[in-house]
Amino acid sequence: MLGALLRAGIDARGLDIRPISDFADMPVTNDATQFYDGLQTLISVVRDIPQTDQVLQRALKAPDLKTIIISSTLSPRYVQALPAKIPNHLTLIDAPMSGAEVRAKSGALSFMLGGEDATLDRYQPLFDAMGAHSHRMGPFGAGMQSKVLNNLLAASNTMMTRLVLDWADVAGLDEAKLLNLINTSSGQNWMASGFNEIEFARKGYTADNSLGILKKDIESALDAAPDISDKRLPELLADMVHSLKPRP
Repeated sequence: MLGALLRAGIDARGLDIRPISDFADMPVTNDATQFYDGLQTLISVVRDIPQTDQVLQRALKAPDLKTIIISSTLSPRYVQALPAKIPNHLTLIDAPMSGAEVRAKSGALSFMLGGEDATLDRYQPLFDAMGAHSHRMGPFGAGMQSKVLNNLLAASNTMMTRLVLDWADVAGLDEAKLLNLINTSSGQNWMASGFNEIEFARKGYTADNSLGILKKDIESALDAAPDISDKRLPELLADMVHSLKPRP
């Protein structure tokens, strides 16, 4: 995402806990003081609520900060409670995205935006730089609610595609031929269509990889599920993600 902003000519820098050598020649630092010096707009793209709390705890001390854009996938209940915790002089935008690493690298993410139109207009150049699609879903919080619903479908596609491929192995079917069939037939879905590009498509579950994040996203949707809803299928999906083994 930082690379996409820089390619668009936007003055941007990154803060990360990983070694600086992981980022080649991009302007990334491990020094929070250096990162926040003069920073006016923060895009937070961390894993979960505890990490978001850590980011916000430090960000709220930055004297020049004006806008916080939340692009992590989090519980909508948590996000909707944020305005009461943030000083009035700061603008909040919820802007979770979809597309995984492959779309982030190419600047082709899909953003689900929550906020006032006038505010979103000011920051639309950022989303245009990082994404191919921007969906304005309503007031602050609507973006995150939309994202977790989208990810429920992504989780179901992920699990069923992996199950179908496992069954196909037992039946002696060629994986490439079956994926090509699915991509042109009624079973078409994001996971099957991008199976050879999505970085976690063949991986097994670990708590710290992308499948671990997918499980977290299902739990985020469940946290905001309507009280009268039937949660059995999403709960089963979360359990199934946890049981995924690596695929050759």
